[in-house]
Amino acid sequence: MNRAVNPGRLAPPAAAYSHSVLTEHAERWLHTSGVVPTRPDGPVPVGIEAQAATVWDNIAAMLDEAGMTASDVVSVTTYVVAGNELAPVMAARDRAMAGHRPASTLVIVPALAQPAWQMEISVIAAR
Repeated sequence: MNRAVNPGRLAPPAAAYSHSVLTEHAERWLHTSGVVPTRPDGPVPVGIEAQAATVWDNIAAMLDEAGMTASDVVSVTTYVVAGNELAPVMAARDRAMAGHRPASTLVIVPALAQPAWQMEISVIAAR
């Protein structure tokens, strides 16, 4: 149902993602809002690595509640506040996706809605 589309006439993706994902005959879709690094009990962890782990834990909880897994994710949009290192953000995505390669966009922004947030992610999943 979800198939990576990486045309041979394009340069390969720059990291662990697909240029595009084709979804056919999906029965259910999950669209998240921007998922922020707030833990279920309220605090925001310090540091981009801990925030990335928290965001992906929150996304996993949403997928689970919807009866989906990371393999159902077709698109990821990540927003990172300028000045943060990107390697921990990408490593957290790669761990969460466990080899699955959805379409992915990474945007560097000057700030997010709350000063403590150094990143947020929205995903689209289809099953």
